[in-house]
Amino acid sequence: MTDPQWFKDLYYQLVKVRMTEEAIASEYSRQEMRCPVHLSIGQESVAVGVCANLNRDDVIFSTHRCHSHYLAKGGDLNEMIAELYGKENGCAGGYGGSMHLVDERVGIMGSSAIVGGSIPLAAGAALSFKQSHNSRIAVAFFGDGASEEGVFHETLNFAALHRLPLIFVCENNYLATASHMSARRCRDNLHQHGEIYGIPGKMVEGHNLLQIYCVTLQAVESARRGEGPTLIEARTYRAMNHVGPKPNSVVFSQQEKLWGSGYETCPVEWFEEKCIKEGGCTMDDLNKIRIQIQREIESAFKEAKRSLFPEMAL
Repeated sequence: MTDPQWFKDLYYQLVKVRMTEEAIASEYSRQEMRCPVHLSIGQESVAVGVCANLNRDDVIFSTHRCHSHYLAKGGDLNEMIAELYGKENGCAGGYGGSMHLVDERVGIMGSSAIVGGSIPLAAGAALSFKQSHNSRIAVAFFGDGASEEGVFHETLNFAALHRLPLIFVCENNYLATASHMSARRCRDNLHQHGEIYGIPGKMVEGHNLLQIYCVTLQAVESARRGEGPTLIEARTYRAMNHVGPKPNSVVFSQQEKLWGSGYETCPVEWFEEKCIKEGGCTMDDLNKIRIQIQREIESAFKEAKRSLFPEMAL
């Protein structure tokens, strides 16, 4: 992990997510996008750290807040932006919108607006991989709110029983819409939920891309060896409102601040410092990456705006 190119590749993925989300937030007020958007600013490292360990034919199942997962797994940026505008060249043909991104070519099997909807679907894919005796794995991304759905516990049990090659990734931003976790749960221990089923649980800091990468690497290697699932809880921070382009307006009480405090560190700034101090990168290297990404984003928006709507949408 001292190879400058390795750091540059991760930085590219991380900043691509951040800059894309910022561009969406900036453009959204024009009211040309044909769907609500749930932005992942502040949570980018989770998707990037997890997906950096996956092969092209490994699969992920995502949530309503899916932009970061889609891009980190290699989804086509042009098709994603076109989808937000409801255009026929969007990744779902213009019919799915922000909450239903898909690119099966790179293992993005879909995202679900149903809370917890990604979890059983990922288990089904993992079961098929196990029965096919291949080394592919599935990842279920979900939030802390989904951990309160019955299907979460049902799937933990099923995955453990069948030793499925499945990684549960809980992005715990401590908010279900605007309800703080301390008002919904008696304990702050999501990563321990798998223990009763014999599933190892890991807790990582959501801004720490290197920690997320290393913990996921262990989970991936374990799954490929046939040792079954892992539950990863990434404690992170949602910098934006639940939906829409505005910054997070939730005001926490003193009691709520006791849960989830200290995870507001910007993942991009944190990793940028690591790239320079530990990765052998220069600020010029990183600026060149940002310039490249900005060009890609501008091109994607231009292409989306001039593209056609699907016939049935006219």
